[in-house]
Amino acid sequence: MAAPSDESSSDPNEAIMRATYRALCEYGYAELTIQRIADEYGKSTAAIHYHYDTKEDLLAAFLDYVLDRFKDAVHEVETTDSEQRLRALLDKLLVDPEDHRDLLVAMLEMRSQAPYNERFRERFRENDEYVCYLLRTVIEQGIANGVFTDVDADHAARALMTIVDGARTRAVVFDDEAALTTARRTAAEYVSNVLVADGQ
Repeated sequence: MAAPSDESSSDPNEAIMRATYRALCEYGYAELTIQRIADEYGKSTAAIHYHYDTKEDLLAAFLDYVLDRFKDAVHEVETTDSEQRLRALLDKLLVDPEDHRDLLVAMLEMRSQAPYNERFRERFRENDEYVCYLLRTVIEQGIANGVFTDVDADHAARALMTIVDGARTRAVVFDDEAALTTARRTAAEYVSNVLVADGQ
């Protein structure tokens, strides 16, 4: 979950997404307003409403934006080695977020709205399904190549997802600075002890 860069953009939607990110990090979900996003954007609220009718429309687009950025970051992993690719993916999920704690807080706040907001719920479900698909696919490829043992790939992917979700929640709710590091170590132990085939 990489944070948007601070580079200026000629694309209004990109600039609004970056402004939304900064406002979310500063004020959190509960105190986020179109005015505060507009202040970060450096333009009037009318400029925001030209692109998005409501704050919910804007935040739904922001969730899509964050998901797309995550997909781009994952695609940057070029190795075809299944074990290395799985470890790199776990780094994207558990190491990179350490530098973007404010975004973790904002996303957890938005996730807490998912039971009451169908649009948020669908986007978080899509995100979770995509991450689970990536993990499962890498594990299946590793099994096919003899790198991983013949395990239930879907179960293994969901086990790793549980480690990721639990760590992110602890990092935010309990302000536990070690949560992501501990989870990354736990995930590595799971890969080594459960997935990696004997002799690898």
